Amino acid sequence: MTTVVSLTQNPVQENTYLVYDTDTKEAIIFDPGCFTPAEERELVATIDRLGLKPVKLINTHCHFDHVFGNAFVVQQYGLQLGIHPLEEQVLEAAPMIVQAYGIPPMTPSPAPDYFIHEGDTVRLGENSFEVLFCPGHSPGSICFYNRKEGYVIAGDVLFRRSIGRTDLPLGDHDALIGSILTKLMPLADETVVYPGHGPATTIGEERRENPFL
Repeated sequence: MTTVVSLTQNPVQENTYLVYDTDTKEAIIFDPGCFTPAEERELVATIDRLGLKPVKLINTHCHFDHVFGNAFVVQQYGLQLGIHPLEEQVLEAAPMIVQAYGIPPMTPSPAPDYFIHEGDTVRLGENSFEVLFCPGHSPGSICFYNRKEGYVIAGDVLFRRSIGRTDLPLGDHDALIGSILTKLMPLADETVVYPGHGPATTIGEERRENPFL
């Protein structure tokens, strides 16, 4: 079994996820958004309070608000960074994009150590996550589906009553809608969606209520 813990961080109110195996306490850090020293302390304090052992660092995509904490996590826990290969250019551009938004400079992320592709399986103890390639919001957005427990770490692909924006560089609205309809909507109605911003939802709720679909 796994547990999902969310921390809302940085000026864009991004959801950092700690997903951990309840038996071994091994954890994946998805999209660390910690931007300030206080947010870094919050992340460490949460990991310490729960007695977790971080073993993986993964970005669902590499927009700046999802990678602010990459450098800190690598330094603090010695983890290797995994992303989709199409996100490498997005990761490299993040410090420049931050400046364009008038946000104080960020510590650049380390380069990825390995790439994650559609069809891969990410393992955490006895648990597994299927990798779903869902481009549109970003060219290499990937979601992580825990079929056994019925939830998906969705990044900025699908939100409660909304979808990821596509007016950023390399965004593609038609591709995003196609990703949602072909990769996420076929999942069971009760599947919980943990998005990159805002509250969790379910596939069934979005199938019925999302005005963009």
